[in-house]
Amino acid sequence: MSVNHMKMDVLCLGEALIEFNQIPDDTNNIYRSGFGGDTSNTAIAVARQETSSGFLSKVGNDLFGRKLLELWKREGVDCTYVLQHLEFPTGIYFVTHDENGHHFSYYRRGSAASQMTPEDVTVDVVSQAKVLHLSAITQAISDSSRETAFAAIHQARKRGVKISYDTNLRLKLWTLNQARDVINHVVPMCDVLLPSLDDVTSLTGLQEPKEIIDYYLKLGAKLVVLKQGEQGVLVADGNNECYISGHAVKAIDATGAGDTFDGAFLSEWLRSDDPFAAAKYANAAAALSTTSYGAVDSIPNREDVAAFLGRTKHS
Repeated sequence: MSVNHMKMDVLCLGEALIEFNQIPDDTNNIYRSGFGGDTSNTAIAVARQETSSGFLSKVGNDLFGRKLLELWKREGVDCTYVLQHLEFPTGIYFVTHDENGHHFSYYRRGSAASQMTPEDVTVDVVSQAKVLHLSAITQAISDSSRETAFAAIHQARKRGVKISYDTNLRLKLWTLNQARDVINHVVPMCDVLLPSLDDVTSLTGLQEPKEIIDYYLKLGAKLVVLKQGEQGVLVADGNNECYISGHAVKAIDATGAGDTFDGAFLSEWLRSDDPFAAAKYANAAAALSTTSYGAVDSIPNREDVAAFLGRTKHS
């Protein structure tokens, strides 16, 4: 791996997947193909906000792996550190829709990304970035991926690289106790924690957003940005707290909205050094992303978000 590669603002670590998203109300039960994987979505969201990003992972030496590499190049995401595995495939998932929302079915066991090892994370990779972003999913897909995530976190802390972490909870990948133990171990090392309310009510047993924020601040997170979907977002850093209400939009697919939020937040946070302004911006980006289908196709760019904020200001 090249030491002389261009520096980036945000380096995301995790698994990218190919998405098959059901088209609702289609009598032929057609699934539209696209792209997904939480931290890959975040890397793309960062890039679409005109902030530099990179992705660290493994994909299969297959059609889907090649399509992902093409996607990142097209989106301007640095994929220098994405390796193609000769033996294991790229993971896939299906999204179905009904009156209760959207549902995921994953086929990722034994994927190329689950074969990541700590040796894939060298000092020169992590030191390229201002922020390392990862999620609990990165740690849940395999033991070696979990060790890889911890290796990246330790490298980042040594190099003064900020750590951003999404608690993204997938109980099909591990038990609640396993998830809680690992997540609570990571939280004290976080510069910004980006949990979703549904995840952390399960993880903490708490219901009130303020109690949840206090719980994670006491665990050692420096900044907690609690995503509450259409109810908005609560942000706190131990000194100040701010609630930002949700936007009324015609939501048709929430797939990837939390990932869009993460990428938009990190971009604006690095740009402004103001977590409260960044949360307001990301809240708008995530709302906008729910108005169209697909985890990646729905991610707005900087111009889209600015126009949306302009409209909501005057409505």
